[in-house]
Amino acid sequence: MNRVIKVEKDLRGFMKVIFNRPEKRNAVNYQLMDELESILAEAARDDEVKMLVLTGAGTKAFCSGGDLSEFQDLYTEEEAFTMLSRMGEILYTLAVFPKPTLAYINGSAIGGGCEIATACDFRLAKSGVKLGFVQGTLGITTGWGGASILLEKIPGQKALKLLMDASIHKAEEAQGFGFVDEIVGEEGWEGFAEKLLRHETGVLAAYKKVLVNKWQASGLKGRMEAEIHECAKLWASDAHHAAVRRFLSMKK
Repeated sequence: MNRVIKVEKDLRGFMKVIFNRPEKRNAVNYQLMDELESILAEAARDDEVKMLVLTGAGTKAFCSGGDLSEFQDLYTEEEAFTMLSRMGEILYTLAVFPKPTLAYINGSAIGGGCEIATACDFRLAKSGVKLGFVQGTLGITTGWGGASILLEKIPGQKALKLLMDASIHKAEEAQGFGFVDEIVGEEGWEGFAEKLLRHETGVLAAYKKVLVNKWQASGLKGRMEAEIHECAKLWASDAHHAAVRRFLSMKK
């Protein structure tokens, strides 16, 4: 079985994690979950890795969220919760990863793709790329705990606007919301990363620990779990299943 995540290590200290399903716009499936879970565990232990950089293969997509062609058979609340909570655990692991993390949004980031980017410490985007928390258009909410993380990253009113309008925004608009930190060119993220990588791993890890301690004290994980439960309920609704059928029929 071919791997769906490519990993590249750089001598400067970053590990590049590339979602490699370009034919599916780098959507998340069960295999990608398995591989990402393993990669995060290995990178956390690897003293040579000072920073993680997440991006997508090709130029069209960073990540288009969950692969509905694979998850469409999840019909009940219980079935949905099993999948959603699994990815929620992975997102929490990414959020509290002991070293800095950066999402280079090199193409569209839709739905769960935005949730993954939110879990990273920094978000840099290529000019003009489109992104959006579009879950509402499918009759559900953020299913992997992304709203709870987003509310930790940007002001609440701006976060609610992004979540509730469920619209697609250009990267420049998302920067105005505070979601995107910088607009960069093809290799522009490297200059941003190098400013951090010049410091010792212990320095970077110590600052990240301050942030993680805050989130643990405020019960972030519990809030993410409650959010996932709410999405699982909506997943089982007729409105969601009808929206998925419409979406998949448009793809044929």
